[in-house]
Amino acid sequence: MTVYVAYGQPEAEIIKGRLESEGIPAILRYESAGLVYGLTINGLGQVEVQVPSSLAQQAKEILGID
Repeated sequence: MTVYVAYGQPEAEIIKGRLESEGIPAILRYESAGLVYGLTINGLGQVEVQVPSSLAQQAKEILGID
């Protein structure tokens, strides 16, 4: 389940690391065109941070997301 949408790989890696440091496994799902061209505008370059559904609420609490 997607718990955060980052605009670029560096931000996504930071969020992923934060969750993993709390014991929550996370994966990154990239928007392909932005990854190839290095763009982060108008939805290009978005990276979804995803966690197991059963841990989504806990992940959001860690990230301070309502």
